Amino acid sequence: MAAPITAPTRPGPTLAPSVSDLVTRHRDSTASLVDTAEEVMERIDRRGDDGTWITVADPSDVLARARALMREPDPGRLPLYGVPFGVKDSIDVAGYPTTLACPDYGYPATATAPAVQRLLDAGAVFVGKTNLDQFATGLNGTRTPGVIPRSVYGGELISGGSSSGSALAVALGEVPFAVATDTAGSGRVPPALNGIMGFKPSRGLIPTVGLVPACRSLDCLSLIAGRVTDLATVFDVVAGRDDRDPYARDRRRDATPAAALRIGLPATGDLEFFGDTAMRDAHLAARNRVERDFPRVVTAPLGPFTAAGELLYSGPWVAERLAEFGGFLDSHPESVLPVIRAILESGRGYSAVDVFRAEHRLFALRTEVARLFERMDVLVLPTLGTTFTVDEVLADPIATNTVLGHYTHFGNLLDLCAVAVPAGHTADGRPAGLMILGPALADDRVLAVAAALAAEPPPPAASPGPADADPVVLVVVGHHLSGQPRSVDLVNRGAVLQEQTTTAAAYRLLRTGGDTPGVPVLVADPAGVAIAVETWTVPAAALPAVLAGSAPDVALGRVQLADGRVEIGFVADPSASAGPVPPEDISAHGGWRAYLAQR
Repeated sequence: MAAPITAPTRPGPTLAPSVSDLVTRHRDSTASLVDTAEEVMERIDRRGDDGTWITVADPSDVLARARALMREPDPGRLPLYGVPFGVKDSIDVAGYPTTLACPDYGYPATATAPAVQRLLDAGAVFVGKTNLDQFATGLNGTRTPGVIPRSVYGGELISGGSSSGSALAVALGEVPFAVATDTAGSGRVPPALNGIMGFKPSRGLIPTVGLVPACRSLDCLSLIAGRVTDLATVFDVVAGRDDRDPYARDRRRDATPAAALRIGLPATGDLEFFGDTAMRDAHLAARNRVERDFPRVVTAPLGPFTAAGELLYSGPWVAERLAEFGGFLDSHPESVLPVIRAILESGRGYSAVDVFRAEHRLFALRTEVARLFERMDVLVLPTLGTTFTVDEVLADPIATNTVLGHYTHFGNLLDLCAVAVPAGHTADGRPAGLMILGPALADDRVLAVAAALAAEPPPPAASPGPADADPVVLVVVGHHLSGQPRSVDLVNRGAVLQEQTTTAAAYRLLRTGGDTPGVPVLVADPAGVAIAVETWTVPAAALPAVLAGSAPDVALGRVQLADGRVEIGFVADPSASAGPVPPEDISAHGGWRAYLAQR
């Protein structure tokens, strides 16, 4: 396929202030949360309908949220204090329609997806639902009944999809980060085409509850931002097990420095750029920097990866989309865009035998790839082999889409994690990018390599502190649980999650404070029950700072675990029962997460 010749006419992304900058300004009162909210809404309004947003929040609601946060007595407990963000319109946010870019399919969401709720609980400000390729089916951004979005580089370059709006909201400087999805590359291709970062975590680390699935067995929630540090900060907030997600699993912490990792690179002859020599030259220049900056580079075959990718749309996984949308397609065929309708209809041609044959082939490839990751820690590839204009995609929608996914289609099939990072430009000004892939649960490693390639400081979770040689075990029960608002305080001080377990059957869990959701505290009681907790290893020198940043209702004390161990943990301070509102006994739920899920 010939490379495009249309050159960009705009300079590329314009980033909003980083998450850490915004949080610091808000906490120091050098910038009002209301001012930030007003600026975001005005910026969105000035651009009008450019294909970025499907539903923009009412400015009065956004400003009310900002004012409510300014009444927060302890902003230090909110790692995303006043940070605006957008959500892809295949993910539920209570009070807003979920449409998947198909108005006739849309429905009013009555509950908020847990991942989004974690962001709100951490102090973030929701500003709207972002555009996508209809039913999250496509990598190009043109498959929408509304305005077709364009890349921030201009020149009629596509925005990429399906998470087109999430990428544009970040690249246009409207929000520092956005929540997206990734089934075949939707969280990586749009960032690459707009010169920003896209992170596809390991499947199951961010719960997909509240997501309308594209392919349920492959779907991941993904994160898009302008900086790796922002990706890492937000990931620390949203990652956390939710057993309502059948693919849920626990995060594995890894503080290995990027320079110590083995970097896999395929032979240059194995790389495909589809006749785009300018993109090839840009990639080879970026690759030379990888070989220069990382001392441990190994050669890795690309064949098993691309062979797995070929199964996605030429195999029975396309039929999995019918499990979600087949009924709507039957009853509303004219409501579905023709190209999406054709893709969905193609799924009817596969049999159960085809499914098992493809599964057998895929698991053989997974085994082969697992052996390759015994010799390397991460694999670095181009994110894209070439780019296209809107007209080129509309003229040949299936073939161009396949080309866009050449390096991304296999990611979820092979159970990998990945980060897409900008890596310069072609000679004619188009964005080039690198993609760092790792095996499942190597998320900290791919983020560390991404930070090194982007010349950013390593994410906090990958930064061993000087006190790491002298850790203590800390038992946490509430706001410090992984994925809860204060877990970032542990991560930023070098703490590492060890296990999810329970106490001995000798405790009660109380909710103090009277507000929503309140503060959970652990109280010893010989007639009590077992309470779900986590254990973290924390640098001893960091423990006073962790306690100082905690709610006044908690203190440090001894906690007996189910296996008989006794460790230091968060327990109730004597003042916990002295407030004007009596504590609520929530022990029957068995833990804080279960209590929140019931609420």
